[in-house]
Amino acid sequence: MGFIELFLTAVGLSMDAFAVSACAGLTMPKVTWKKMLVFGLYFGGFQAVMPLIGYLLASQFADKIIALDHWIAFVLLGFIGAKMFLDSFKQEGCKDRKCPRETCSDRDCPGKPDMEEASLKPSKMLPLALATSIDALAVGVSFAFLGISILPAVLSIGVITFALSMLGVKTGNIFGLRFKSKAEMAGGLILIALGAKILLEHLGIINS
Repeated sequence: MGFIELFLTAVGLSMDAFAVSACAGLTMPKVTWKKMLVFGLYFGGFQAVMPLIGYLLASQFADKIIALDHWIAFVLLGFIGAKMFLDSFKQEGCKDRKCPRETCSDRDCPGKPDMEEASLKPSKMLPLALATSIDALAVGVSFAFLGISILPAVLSIGVITFALSMLGVKTGNIFGLRFKSKAEMAGGLILIALGAKILLEHLGIINS
């Protein structure tokens, strides 16, 4: 996996964090650098640590199933990407705020003044950061099977997620959630495409 593929993987994984950050930004009367940094550090930190954990766990078995490594990477990336893509069509409320109407959805929500502002307390942020980084754990497993250098990979994922999470907070505050589903859809398609590319290269159908 080259630099471009690694960069795209990091962007794809960070789209969940971007979407949740946008939800939080929507609830904030005023976005400050401190609030953006909190989201960036939580989400970026977890997105960096989780693939490292997956990599270390899977490395113990990588040499035993080397013949299937590319298939495993394809299945993991394809599954995660398909899940993100399908989730982008769901009409569900943001998980980090309460809507004043039962009919409220991400695409039809009342004005900001009636919303409960997203909390920055660890008790609220930790579950969100963990939930958005579970996919990264599985990607770390695929990294082990592909023999990818893990430190540059996790640093790239962490830094890109950090930046996009901060951007998500500001974007949600200014534009609402019009980009949330598009971001999740794009992230899913990126991961599916990367999984397919890895498999096709292994089968010799395309050149690496």
